[in-house]
Amino acid sequence: MVAGALPEVRRCTVGELVDLLASPDAAEQCSLAHGCAALVVEGGADDGPDPALTAAQRRTLEWLPCVSVAPSEGPGWRRFDVVAQPEGADGCAEPGALLAAVRARPQAALALVRLVRAARRSDPHLALWAESVTYGLLQAGPEFAAWRASRPPVAAGAPGRVRVDRGADGVDVVLDRPGRHNALDVGLRDDLVDALSAVAAGDPVPVRLSGEGPSFCSGGDLAEFGTFPDPVAGHVVRSTRMPARAVLALRSRLSAHVHGACVGAGVELAAFAARVVAAPDTTFRLPEVGLGLVPGSGGTWSVPHRIGALRANWLALTGATIPAALARAWGLVDEVSPGTLGG
Repeated sequence: MVAGALPEVRRCTVGELVDLLASPDAAEQCSLAHGCAALVVEGGADDGPDPALTAAQRRTLEWLPCVSVAPSEGPGWRRFDVVAQPEGADGCAEPGALLAAVRARPQAALALVRLVRAARRSDPHLALWAESVTYGLLQAGPEFAAWRASRPPVAAGAPGRVRVDRGADGVDVVLDRPGRHNALDVGLRDDLVDALSAVAAGDPVPVRLSGEGPSFCSGGDLAEFGTFPDPVAGHVVRSTRMPARAVLALRSRLSAHVHGACVGAGVELAAFAARVVAAPDTTFRLPEVGLGLVPGSGGTWSVPHRIGALRANWLALTGATIPAALARAWGLVDEVSPGTLGG
């Protein structure tokens, strides 16, 4: 691959795909290292290749070193990474946005789909560890560096806190940094871990997670992106003080009540909950691949386990914003309720 050149997209028919997967050098032909960012298979909803593939061909497809793109969500395409346009997503992203995003950030795109492939087979704790390692690796890479260089510095905002209100019907855990849309800086992250850990150690009562102000959570605080001294130190801290692990300890009795802008961690953490209730105004977005990263709050496991790999990868690769109604149709949200509003 020529330095500085965008990687290519390889297109083929179903028949050509079957032949390719039988080739001993399929991985070489479809490798990002050799300039291939994505393999796009063209066909209809009912002629997916899965029934015709041998076990060896299925393994090759599942571990291709590029993003595999299916034309539809039919059952014959279930081993692919992403669908060209998920059902109901018309208008959420421009045509061609998927492939443009993959070509623009190919390393992050490939890292994302490989994490999601692994998450299909792993328990969430192993998936969280792999996600954190990958996130740290990408923080040291050229795509994240290019994103940081393209943006002016973001000033630090006022600190926030996490409120814990105990009532007769359970516990409310409330993100309280409304001036920054509850963006998770180090302080708010640590408060959240401490609050959830304390609740998990107490009586097994229902727990409600919500956010104060105009949004549930706008993700990680951009003022702190890339400020760890090195990626290894970042991974050590993330894997120790990880809100997703604290959420997992409570997920069977946890409900997330979301509103406004749910971005990054705001989507990922809520998706772990046993029940997600959204206000009608809620929107959902996973922007990390566009930054040269992958979701870093457990989203490579939590979101696919709610909406499936094809849709989860589309959401993360395109960075598209979807409304509450579509999130409900896909299963990212269990209920849309006007009663779910910020404080």
